[in-house]
Amino acid sequence: MNEKYVINIGRQLGSGGRIVGENLAKTMGIAFYDKELIRIAAQESGLGKEFFEKADEKTKFGFFGNLFDWFSSHGSEGYMDNYLQNETLFKIQSDVIRELAEKYSCIFVGRCADYILRDHPLTVNIFICADMKDRIERIIEYEKISPAKARDMVDRIDKQRANYYNYYTGKEWGAASSYHLCINTSMLGIDETAVYVRSFVEKILKI
Repeated sequence: MNEKYVINIGRQLGSGGRIVGENLAKTMGIAFYDKELIRIAAQESGLGKEFFEKADEKTKFGFFGNLFDWFSSHGSEGYMDNYLQNETLFKIQSDVIRELAEKYSCIFVGRCADYILRDHPLTVNIFICADMKDRIERIIEYEKISPAKARDMVDRIDKQRANYYNYYTGKEWGAASSYHLCINTSMLGIDETAVYVRSFVEKILKI
């Protein structure tokens, strides 16, 4: 297949979505972009990585945070400065995503790539979830933290990702209607989920 295609992956924290994406990229021989997008956007814009990290999908404040707290501590002028900065950085990151999708067949994890590439003719949008028990166990192993802290981390970051996604896309993060396929890694395991998703993508895109 000579035409460039894209797989966009949304994921719950601890679901193994990033690993599924990496496995897919490796077996399908295509590029994989997650946090690398921050580095590329920083290089192309001439801005430092810290600016993009502040406007990343895990950001606590700004338009997708608690507006009352923001206004109380910074005032309306500070809020508008932060709002405009985040809007600008999102636009830069969106331009990078579009440029990469034009050049390569690739996988994007997060960053509202499914919405940014909504007009791309060959895209498949996937959402990866998992049972809470498995998610917490995965976070405990990866972060070396207590079960209570792992659960707090899951709840906090899922909420931040949902706020970020919902704000920019006008859709609902994690809702089946927002994606072509939603799949639970607790059912098949990480490796078999990647196999299943690859089969689905190949059928949809006829590759």
